[in-house]
Amino acid sequence: MIQGLDHVQLAMPRGQEPQGRTFYGGLLGLGEVPKPPELAKRGGLWFELADGRGLHLGVEEPFLAAKKAHPAFRVVTLDTLAEALRTAGHPVTWDDSVPGVRRFHSADPFGNRLEFQEAAPRES
Repeated sequence: MIQGLDHVQLAMPRGQEPQGRTFYGGLLGLGEVPKPPELAKRGGLWFELADGRGLHLGVEEPFLAAKKAHPAFRVVTLDTLAEALRTAGHPVTWDDSVPGVRRFHSADPFGNRLEFQEAAPRES
């Protein structure tokens, strides 16, 4: 039945597409994908990850940030990303509770929780 995951959607406040582009497109380096015209009228943004899956930001009113539910992104330069997020004023909270995975949590400009992870180096 289920063959895979196409996209994940997070909520955002109306009219804050510039902040979304700066964070997801600029800071995280995701490519923006044009929304179909009928959906573009609703606001929000679509981005594509390197593996072809999508991250959609949809306008929700009233807006409420996701503080627990979150997407987890695989990263190959986790320390570099952590420093870039910290420098841009986003929180970086490291978590070593999953064996074999280096990870931290942060938040987008709207307060949505995000996880970033990479496999920990194997010990010889």
